[in-house]
Parts: sequence; C-alpha cells; structure tokens
Amino acid sequence: MKPIDSPWTTLVDVATLAAALGDGVRVVDARATASTVRVVDARASLADPQAGNSLYTQGHIPGAVHADLNRDLSDLTRVGHGRHPLPDSDAFAARLGQWGIGTDTQVVVYDGSDGSMAAARLWWLLRLIGHANVAVLDGGIAAWQAAGQPLATGSSQVTALPAYPGRFDGSQVASADEIESRLKHAPGWLVDARAGERFRGEVEPLDPVAGHVPGAVNRPFALNVLDGRLRDAQELRAELQGVIGNQDAQRVVLMCGSGVTACHLLLAMESAGLSGARIYADSWSGWVSDSSRPVATGA
Repeated sequence: MKPIDSPWTTLVDVATLAAALGDGVRVVDARATASTVRVVDARASLADPQAGNSLYTQGHIPGAVHADLNRDLSDLTRVGHGRHPLPDSDAFAARLGQWGIGTDTQVVVYDGSDGSMAAARLWWLLRLIGHANVAVLDGGIAAWQAAGQPLATGSSQVTALPAYPGRFDGSQVASADEIESRLKHAPGWLVDARAGERFRGEVEPLDPVAGHVPGAVNRPFALNVLDGRLRDAQELRAELQGVIGNQDAQRVVLMCGSGVTACHLLLAMESAGLSGARIYADSWSGWVSDSSRPVATGA
C-alpha cells in the first residue's frame, strides 16, 4: 500500500486520488495514524430528486458509496428551516458509520462536476461533525471520466462501522436570529452565493418570495469555477477579499437558496486561505418562511 503523507482537507485532483485507489490506499497523517479512503458520490439535482441515485447506479467511481441530498444530507421533516434543513446530528453520525467512515477515514466527495451539487454540502457536514480529513474531488466525476478512469455500476459493498463519535458544532451554523441582529452591520459580513438575477429578485424559480436579505452582498458561486474546477487559489483570494472587504473571514456568514451552494462558496474561501466563515443553513428559503422578515430587491 502506498501511504499518503498528509490528509486532504479541501481539494484533491483526479490523478492523486486514482494513484491512491490503485495502490489499495493507506493514509498517514501528521500523527502517524493510518486510515483508508472512502469515496462518496453526492450527485444531486434540484429538479429531479431521484437523479442522483440513478446516476450512481449507472456508473460511479469504484468503491464509492452514494449520499442522497434529501435523505442523507437534509432532514425534510423540519419546518421553517428552508428547503434543505440540516439533518439530525445523530442520524448523520449513524449514516457515516453505515458508509464505513470512522474518525481515521480519509473521505473524498464528488458530484457531477464543480462540487456545488452536492459534494461541498457533504464536505461541510463532515467538518461540522468534527471530521477534518475530507476533500472534494476537483472536477468531479466529469474530470474522472475525462482522464480515462474506470467506473463501476450497481452499489458498492462496504463494511459498516458504529455511528461516528461526534455531534454537529452548532457554533459554526448561523441562525435567523443572528442574521436579524446584524442587519445594520456594514456590508461584507453576509454573502449570498445565488445567481445575480435571483439575488436581485428579477426571477425566483424555487422559493415563494424573490430578493435577498437586506445588506447582503452577492457572490455567485459559479464565479469560483472554471471548466468545472475551482479556480486558482490566489485569484480567488483577491476576488473574495474584495467581496468581504475588511471583514475578518471568521465574522462572515454565507448563504444561498437552501444551504447547499453556500457550502461551495465556503470551500472556495477555505481553498483561498480565507478560513473560518460560517453557513446560514436555512438560507433564503428559510428566511422567507417567516413573512415578518425584511426583504430587499435590486443590486
């Protein structure tokens, strides 16, 4: 087995992952402990909730398990917390165990391409429960196939483990109350990752109210990628620093439509060395579930 000298915590490229998987995979981190790599397919479509599982069974990276956005990465029974409420912490910990993920597992998550739907969501949830050794496959399965790497069909059989021994760190999740309390703060502390036309309220294909949280600034997540991969870290740092201004990254809150693509913006910030931002998990769909909350439109 070929050891990996240090954990992957933001991105990993196809060549590196393929080389590791081809050698049976053993990861050696800074504490000299060994672990296996678990690959997770997190492909999802907002238009078709069944699409992710269908794509997975048709072809996935060998050994990968499948994470469903609605079933595994959300708890749709929670009311008032948007279209993709956070899953229950204990239920998520149990699911990690079923996927064969323990505290010493190196996890690699991928989706169809850039990580926004919904690899970055799972990347963030793993960090939220205390698992640092998780990275998104840069370029996703599209890059894997473009490199001529093989696919497997059906479902992968893995050895289940006990529930992951951790709980979500609530301090990393911004609440609606916090958002309301900071509405008059200088711009730059709240960044919305939705497309510009949705942020401005010109169109709203998914939620009942169009617009944005007053005082929020817009940074569409799509600006962070080029040809399905995250852009150069230094370029991203310069642009994202311009978005948040003189705000400390740890004081920044990220949001989107339902708390999914905001995680992709967080991945971009972390990759660019702007660490510590938090997620407003309810995001716009949760914000507008209460009609008393203010809404802004335009730029």
